[in-house]
Amino acid sequence: MDCLMVGLGGFVGSVGRYLISKIPCGTVSGFPVATFAVNIIGAFAIGCIAAAAGKNLDARLLLFLKVGICGGFTTFSTFSLETWQLVESGAWVTALIYVTASTLLGVLAVFSAQYILS
Repeated sequence: MDCLMVGLGGFVGSVGRYLISKIPCGTVSGFPVATFAVNIIGAFAIGCIAAAAGKNLDARLLLFLKVGICGGFTTFSTFSLETWQLVESGAWVTALIYVTASTLLGVLAVFSAQYILS
């Protein structure tokens, strides 16, 4: 049953990620906007879920939300590939901005969610 909950959540998260990738925002000076947005939204969502988990949510619901939806939705592998592609194309500054902003804003999104919901 746990695997089913993770799989169903992964389906929801993956489809959500795919749909966001279809929004015509492309890149801004080579900066991967859609992936960046998904990672920040996902960080905020998992922060909210973690804060709510302290309020005795069902273990299977947590698997569905955290491992399934957030795991399927966020895009660390895509983030890593896009970073490599930026470096490979010589866009070192854009790659550095992307990695730094994604990391800092992702952590800030989790902290914000925890603060808002506690």
